[in-house]
Amino acid sequence: MNTLGTLFDSLARVKIMRLFLLNQESVLPASLVATRSNVSPAVARRELAILSRGGFIKRKKGQVEGKSKEGWIFDPRFEYTDSLQQLLFGTEFIDQSSLAKRFKKTGRVKLLLLSGIFNENPNSRLDLLLVGDSLKRPLVEKIIRSLEAEIGKEINYSAFETEEFMYRASMYDKLIRDVIDFPHVALISANNLLEQVPQNTI
Repeated sequence: MNTLGTLFDSLARVKIMRLFLLNQESVLPASLVATRSNVSPAVARRELAILSRGGFIKRKKGQVEGKSKEGWIFDPRFEYTDSLQQLLFGTEFIDQSSLAKRFKKTGRVKLLLLSGIFNENPNSRLDLLLVGDSLKRPLVEKIIRSLEAEIGKEINYSAFETEEFMYRASMYDKLIRDVIDFPHVALISANNLLEQVPQNTI
C-alpha cells in the first residue's frame, strides 16, 4: 500500500489528520471528528476508514465528555509521524495572506499577531492577538471557529480595541507581553503600533 498516497488526496482528510496530531491522547468519536473538522458525518466516516487502513489511527474506547464511548485515537506506531508534523504544521500550514484578508473584515484592524500553535511557541498563552477599532466581535468569533475547524485545534485568542491594548501593554499585561515580547508572526501591523509600545526592560 502507498501509505502517503492514501493520506494526501483530500482536504477533509488533511483537516482530520491535523485534529488527531494535535490531540494525540484523545479518543474522538466519528461525530466529534465531523464537528471539529467541519465536515459532514458521512465524509468523516469515510475519511476515518481510510486513515485507519493507512495505520494513522486505531479504534479505542475512552472517556468522551465524561462518558465511555467507542472512537478513534492516533496510533503512535505510525511511522511517518515526524514527517507529517512538518508537512501539516510548517510555517505555511495556513494561508497567511488569506487569513489577514478575513480578519480585515472585522473592523479597522491595526494588529494581527500569530504565536503559539502558529509558530511552534508552546509557552505562549495566546495563538492569535487581534487589535483594532470598532471590532465586530461576532464576526471575529465566526472566523476563529472556522479556523479551528481548518487546523483541528482550539485557538486561544484575544481581541482588543486599540486604546485598551495600548494601556494593557504599557502596564506589562502578561497575556499581551507573552506575545509581543517573544517570537511571533505579524500578519497585520498598521501605523507602527508595536513601535509605540514601551519596551520590556524587566
